Amino acid sequence: MSGIEIKRRDGLARSGICTIEGTSVAFPTVLDVTTVFPGLKQATLSNIPLSAGPEFVQKYWPDGPANPVLIHPHHLSGVNSGDCVMVPGWHTVLTNPRNYVNWLTAMKAALPPDTAWYAPATAVPSNIHILCYSGFDLFDFIACDLAAARGVFLLPEGEFDRKWMDAGVCNCEGCRSGDLNLHNRLALTKELALVSRFIATSRLRELVESRCRMHSTHVAIMRHLDSMYDLMEQVVPVARDVPFGATSGETLNRVEIRRFARRVVDRYQPPLADTAVLLPCSARKPYSLSQSHNKFIRAIQGRAHELIVTSPIGLVPRELELVYPAAHYDVPVTGYWDREEKAFISGVIAEYLRKNHYRRVIAHLDGGALEVAKMGADIAGIDLEFTCPGRRPTDGTSLAALDTALGGSRRVKQDLLRGICSWQFGTVPDTAGLMSRGRYPAVQYSRNRVQMFSIDTGTGLVRPTFEGWKLLGEGYRVEISDFVPQGDILAPGVECADPCIREGDEVLVVGPRVLGTGRAAMSAHEMSCSKRGVAVRVRKIKMRPDQ
Repeated sequence: MSGIEIKRRDGLARSGICTIEGTSVAFPTVLDVTTVFPGLKQATLSNIPLSAGPEFVQKYWPDGPANPVLIHPHHLSGVNSGDCVMVPGWHTVLTNPRNYVNWLTAMKAALPPDTAWYAPATAVPSNIHILCYSGFDLFDFIACDLAAARGVFLLPEGEFDRKWMDAGVCNCEGCRSGDLNLHNRLALTKELALVSRFIATSRLRELVESRCRMHSTHVAIMRHLDSMYDLMEQVVPVARDVPFGATSGETLNRVEIRRFARRVVDRYQPPLADTAVLLPCSARKPYSLSQSHNKFIRAIQGRAHELIVTSPIGLVPRELELVYPAAHYDVPVTGYWDREEKAFISGVIAEYLRKNHYRRVIAHLDGGALEVAKMGADIAGIDLEFTCPGRRPTDGTSLAALDTALGGSRRVKQDLLRGICSWQFGTVPDTAGLMSRGRYPAVQYSRNRVQMFSIDTGTGLVRPTFEGWKLLGEGYRVEISDFVPQGDILAPGVECADPCIREGDEVLVVGPRVLGTGRAAMSAHEMSCSKRGVAVRVRKIKMRPDQ
């Protein structure tokens, strides 16, 4: 008998509590498998090669233990919510990144999301980061012990000769006593503890990007996972209030970046404007609080729609400058834009300008940003106007030229709420009669003194009240069974959920007797398929008027 309760998620990685035969284990963790899974002692002839075809697997599938449940890319039956599953021979696929990801994604898509994943005889300090990032939760010391038997000294950076024990690179108890086996076990335990902390702080991706540089196969696994957008988009939160490290070329392929750009093109509704101005980004976030953007805003005086060109996000309309990750990313500034950056960002600009037609588009840019703007405009078949050729955008002459170029232009009715809601919910609320109060970015909106919306300053998302939800159509609903929640909504109480919902989304809880507002703690898919865990962090509950 097993059970799993996921407490924190960071992409495919999770942390929580796994109950195995009455024993509760906090994961991710390293187990003494002979104690936790005694049935494995009798599980002989269970290592069917992962590359074996369906017919071979069907013919030779072993009678494995009841716990953990053995699985294979071609044998995924008999798994229920709460089970612990084991992938025999998973260590053999670490050298084949393409198969690693293809088989992993096929298994993840087919099995319930609330299952614990055990990778036997696989974990060492140098690969535990990529195993956890891939969604494995439980590990053992077998690979570490085998390495010690071969005289291999294990570190997070790789595998080395045991002579390294005498080089002073580690001061653990095993190194002090000359016990290589103990050192290898302690190194794995320490690295897993570090990985667990990064999961808890929602920053495992940054750790993986730094660790994987020592192993080309790990880099390839990360890149192949990034290419599985449909899988990864479901498990990556829509917003977080932690920094977003944009320090490698792989950042362009992260779900957060792709999702933001797609929504800018597909969902976002700009204000009515004849003129758009393309502006450079700034180190300070949100941009409008920086000195450079204060100068731009004074020069523009509301006479154009402001669009910020930035790497790695692409294009950030002024109304979305608070939305994760636009106000959270940290990128090294060198002035150099590589070919991949230029291709991605110019593509976003081109798609946006094709969809949203402006009579004039002014490029108040220089350097790489100007280059990608030209590329995007050429793709879209649009002529740009330039207000700072050969000068810095913040130069007084450049600002005067921008002011002159906008002379006689009509003022644009900027609408922060409308812009964020269109990106966040895919719908445009009727903002007529809404009054705003508060100091930007902590803004609240009300109508007839009834609060409707507020801006979450941590994520930049809109938080609707019950009255605000009435303006947002029918999306982002979580329907629950007939009960009155006394706290957060658990997954077993969810009847159905809007497929668009991702962790971190604002949602409206709808039940036969109650309404609730809160934030999704898991995706719609997990809400529908999980038997345990918090589905919605509830902010407020009220009885329905007809009750």
